[in-house]
Amino acid sequence: MDKQTILHDVFGYDTFRDGQEQLIDAILAGQDVFGIMPTGGGKSLCYQIPAMLLPGITFVISPLIALMQDQVTALKEAGIPAAYVNSSLSSEQLRKVFANIRAERYKIVYVAPERLETENFLHLASSLCIDLLAVDEAHCISQWGQDFRPSYLKILQFIQNLNRRPVVAAFTATATEAVQKDVVRILELQNPLCVVTGFDRPNLRWEVLRPAKKLPALLRLLREREGQSGIVYCATRKNVEKVCDALRAEGFSATRYHAGLDEAERRRNQEDFVYDRNTVMVATNAFGMGIDKSNVRFVIHYNMPKSLEAYYQEAGRAGRDGEAADCVLLYSAGDVSTARFLIEHGEENDELTPEDQAQVQKQDLLRLNCMTGYCKTEQCLRGYILEYFGQSHPTACGNCGNCLTERETVDVTRQAQMILSCVKRIENRLGYNVGAAMVIHTLRGSKGERIVRLGLDQLSTYGLLRTESQDTVRSYLDGLEQQGYLRTDPVHRGLCLTEKANAVLFRGETVTLSLQRHRAEEARKNSRATEQPIQTRDDVFEALRTLRREIADREHIAAYMVFSDATLRDMAAKLPHTEGEFLQVNGVGHYKLQKYGREFLEALAKFQQR
Repeated sequence: MDKQTILHDVFGYDTFRDGQEQLIDAILAGQDVFGIMPTGGGKSLCYQIPAMLLPGITFVISPLIALMQDQVTALKEAGIPAAYVNSSLSSEQLRKVFANIRAERYKIVYVAPERLETENFLHLASSLCIDLLAVDEAHCISQWGQDFRPSYLKILQFIQNLNRRPVVAAFTATATEAVQKDVVRILELQNPLCVVTGFDRPNLRWEVLRPAKKLPALLRLLREREGQSGIVYCATRKNVEKVCDALRAEGFSATRYHAGLDEAERRRNQEDFVYDRNTVMVATNAFGMGIDKSNVRFVIHYNMPKSLEAYYQEAGRAGRDGEAADCVLLYSAGDVSTARFLIEHGEENDELTPEDQAQVQKQDLLRLNCMTGYCKTEQCLRGYILEYFGQSHPTACGNCGNCLTERETVDVTRQAQMILSCVKRIENRLGYNVGAAMVIHTLRGSKGERIVRLGLDQLSTYGLLRTESQDTVRSYLDGLEQQGYLRTDPVHRGLCLTEKANAVLFRGETVTLSLQRHRAEEARKNSRATEQPIQTRDDVFEALRTLRREIADREHIAAYMVFSDATLRDMAAKLPHTEGEFLQVNGVGHYKLQKYGREFLEALAKFQQR
């Protein structure tokens, strides 16, 4: 067999995606590689195809048990002998897997990084012909990244202890330029072929909403997506419990996941989501890395994450099948304080010096500022993300909340003078700066206890913007901060004037802001309705989904492991009636033809007779 035959016959695809063939050819030629590819971009094929062509075994270092289990199940469904080695295996299961590895019964073995240090595994590995070592989620090796795992630092020592150095292939979806350099340096990649295929996910629609109350906004979003599979991320366990209870009370099929649950419940809830027994997963960021569920149609963040890397990774779990999906972030100013608290009171890493700990926290706070900027920007959201990761992009994508929002340029010089004057007068009275919320309350004439106690109701600027809504005043403040008239003190989070503010207060400088006039909800919905790349009959697609569900239940696997939604849509569009035609469906290989072809062809035949 060759790479093209495996691509078609085993995985069911006719062509390689961008970057895949380059990386596969380099690995087969004995060259180290580093692939930076977006989630859903086909990273796994870059090491799975070489693994089938190389004479020896391939080890894949992977950070989470759930990822290994999903990947191994999917490989077995494609007819590829694979296994995993991690703490979920009993002693007897581990002995059996080790025996099968020695007997060369597997082509691919997924390994937890912690396992690399154990004596029995090192002894096993030293007796094998390991042709390829693939490091998945490679950004975890950099302490300057958002998801540093000390166990990843043991990978190099493991490689050095082998009798023969294998080809080393590193892969990630989230890595800034600095983290990319760290990965190459720490893993000591030798003259690696580095392929960056880009961070853009064209099928994802990005949106930031700033609702006065989040829960009603979340319920509205979920009702619009009734029956679809999706994830709702919350910053804290408390919010996970609150939101999950609220969704269940409203009749949604929701489950939950966070580190405070016992392992059995976490596993059960995860399986209920992956196997489509529950359509909505409410979770902290403890859930999701490597979850290979392809039909997630939306990811909603109830709270803002601590970094754009984390947001991109979590939101990127939507639309892995290439179908259209939504990534919505519900933002409030309180999210910044929560994220900052989590950074400043996170668990200390015993393997880092106090100096390194301080540097990591500094980096985390810088990333938080960039994340906050994403929530406040008026520019293209897709462009903001791509800019952060160093990728060029057009000014507007036409497929994000900001690009679909009608705006108008408004002269707000008078309002700006009131706001800047208020900030200055509060500082003069108190001797320190307060946050945006207090400034807004003062300008809108709040009679709140703290406003009165601090005497802010006595200021001449008190109540000057009482006729404006809280959201409107907030948009003024955000705009003034983006244009450099205000800044947020990084330590105390107070709102301060900059030198630039003097031009508005004392020299008559004009201030204009681009303000939201109308969020084009209908335009967003209409574009979504016409966005599907394949025109299909809904009755055929639904019949195929029903059959897939029956097969998945029978086989005790997740539905997407039978066929993805994208494959079912292509099937419904092409209506194949022979095995040869069935093989032309994108995502159908010979193994799945033999396993499921007869049942699907019988189901499709009913529609061909109409």
